[in-house]
Amino acid sequence: MNLPEHSSVASSYDCVVAVDVSRQFGKKKVLDEISLTVKRGEIFGLLGPSGSGKTTLVRLVTGLDIPDGGSITLLGEPMPKLNVLSRIGYMAQSDALYGELTAQENLEFFSTLYGLRGNSLKKRIQEVAELVKLSDDLKKPVQQYSGGMKRRLSLAVALMHEPEVLVLDEPTVGIDPVLRKSVWNELDNLRRGGVTILVTTHVMDEADKCDRLAMLRDGKVIALGTPEQLKADSHSATMEDAFITYGGGVA
Repeated sequence: MNLPEHSSVASSYDCVVAVDVSRQFGKKKVLDEISLTVKRGEIFGLLGPSGSGKTTLVRLVTGLDIPDGGSITLLGEPMPKLNVLSRIGYMAQSDALYGELTAQENLEFFSTLYGLRGNSLKKRIQEVAELVKLSDDLKKPVQQYSGGMKRRLSLAVALMHEPEVLVLDEPTVGIDPVLRKSVWNELDNLRRGGVTILVTTHVMDEADKCDRLAMLRDGKVIALGTPEQLKADSHSATMEDAFITYGGGVA
């Protein structure tokens, strides 16, 4: 089984370093001594079924929650750290949007939090709207958006300030297959430009698109490596077969 290695000293090439991270809610241990490292400029996937601890882990990485044990370092800073937040783009599993505002007004509001204004703001709105295929719907109130459109707008919000690190919690849920492919093509372009991307998914073909991934089950890392490594080590033809072989069951 491919389990993670970690060191107490982070490399300059490391973006996220989690060491023995645990989180418990009541009597339920959601994360059980998780250790993993995300390198700068890679797409790193967290793969696992609902309830495996993926969302809890990304909340800890972004500083929205605090672990009960262990430590998380992001961009060389121990989390949570306020001055790191402007360098992160975060897309939560639940869309945090203002329904009574238009899509453009949502983008303008969230962008001002990062100091974007004037012509640079207008240009960036056009860029991200085109990316997520919402250019024709920017003037529409978000409460009139479908679920898939809200997911696309949430991704646009996360991209507006051109962050060094993107943390995306199941970004393609509710998005049609054609646009899902387009989103992943753009994530690959961002990676090529040096952006580090941490993405959660329970979709096996998306796991294949990651540079490396960690399989989670019941709050533990059950395997870690490239998709090719995990399939080869488990003698599996597909990522779904590999996940089952490693003890993941059905995702």
